[in-house]
Parts: sequence; C-alpha cells; structure tokens
Amino acid sequence: MTPEDIKSAARKLYDAEQSGKQAGLLSLAYPDMVMDDAYKVQSALIDHHRANGRHVIGWKIGLTSKAMQAALNIDIPDSGVLLDNMLFANGAKIPAGRFIQPRIEAEVVFVMKSDLSGPNVTAEQVVEATDYVSPSLEILDTRILRVDPESGRARNICDTISDNAANGGIVMGDAKLDPRQVDMRWIGAIACCNGEVEETGLGAGVLNDPALGIAWLANRLAQYGDSIKAGEIVLSGSFIRPIEAPAGSLIEADFGEFGTVSCSFE
Repeated sequence: MTPEDIKSAARKLYDAEQSGKQAGLLSLAYPDMVMDDAYKVQSALIDHHRANGRHVIGWKIGLTSKAMQAALNIDIPDSGVLLDNMLFANGAKIPAGRFIQPRIEAEVVFVMKSDLSGPNVTAEQVVEATDYVSPSLEILDTRILRVDPESGRARNICDTISDNAANGGIVMGDAKLDPRQVDMRWIGAIACCNGEVEETGLGAGVLNDPALGIAWLANRLAQYGDSIKAGEIVLSGSFIRPIEAPAGSLIEADFGEFGTVSCSFE
C-alpha cells in the first residue's frame, strides 16, 4: 500500500466509527496488502484519535488461541491500542450506539509497574515488570464488515489488524492479583449472557500462559522501535470465544475466587 492508500484506509475506519456505519473490507480494496501495511493503517487510525483528544493507555493482544488463529489462517497473535475512552468500570452500562456490533471476551489484564522492552523478553521478565493482574472483559467491535455482502468473502487478518485488532473497550475487574502468587494458567471464567452460560475457559488457552502473550507483544513492538510503558494496561488475550452482545445484553464473567466482571448494553 502507498502512503496515500494507508491514509485513506485509516480515514475510512475512523469515519466508520464516528458514524456507526461499517466500511467495506480493506482486503478487497487493497488485495495486495500485507500485515505490515495493516499495522501502518492501524497506526494512522490511532493518529486520528490522538488528533481528536484521545490518549493511549495500553495495548491489547488478540488471536492468541489456536482456534481463533485457525479461523483466520494465521499462526501468530495480533495487537491493537487501548485508548482512554475505552476503559469502563466493573458493572458499567454501555449506552446504545456506543459500539456498532459488540462482542465480549474474558481475559487476564496486566497493569505494568515498569517498562518492558524487547527483543527476547521472557514470561519471567513480564511477571517482574507487572504491578498486578486483574480479571477483565474485552469489548470487541468492528468498523469493517465481517463479510462482504456481494462476494461473500470474510474479513481477513489484515482487515482485523487495520481495524485496531477489533478493539472496542475493556471492563476491569475489582481484584488485584500478584502474578507471582497466582498460577495464571488456571485463572478461569464462566461467561454468561442474560444468565445463560455461553462460554468457559482457562488462562492456559492464551499461549499456555497469559504472560507469554505480553512477552510476544513486547518483542513485536521492539521491531518497530516501541515498547510497553510503566502504568500501561495490557489485555493478554481471550481464553473464550467471543460472545455476541446486542442491545439488552447483560454479560457476566464469573472468575470464581477473583470475583465477577460484568457490563450491560442498553
């Protein structure tokens, strides 16, 4: 993609979010685009948000499970950027129209106490750089059509990355856990919509250890001269499949001894 292509694609995605009307697949408009192009579009999209008063509070990691990677025919995770207007309190009521097509995932979120720079970051270094971890919900949204209505073609990994890795928001749980004192592989959740169990999962579904997701991100960012900063929050990746959350949905994830995280959609 040319610099003008990247700029145009980012503008389409920003306008789609502001209008609530999804844009067409970038992978159809730019059939030769690759993942590096997609991350450039994502960066240009974040620049639009910064120019309109938003600031970065952290990162999200997606596509960490084997099932989700297979669905998009890839073998690595992806990442996106968390902005200040994406953070919601536990129990938040999400106003109608805030998102286009929201879905929910259950995750472990890391809050960093020190910078973390790649390359060659290990899970042990991630734990040492972490202030605490908490149970959380990620709100996914898509500013790009999931399926092109004419061709029937589904969005691919380049569409997803360009669209800030389908990032919408994060609902933080109340528990603050010392990652040195808890086996994050066994942090699990029972996720319900309107009282009905939809999904269950364990932290081990995230690359066998949520800390490995954070290490992957730090090492990927190093390739672009960036890093995870102290004070940032990082969603480590979902260990359940996404749950659809149309208007009227109450989503609750029961993390057992670590409490319940919930949000509702008006």
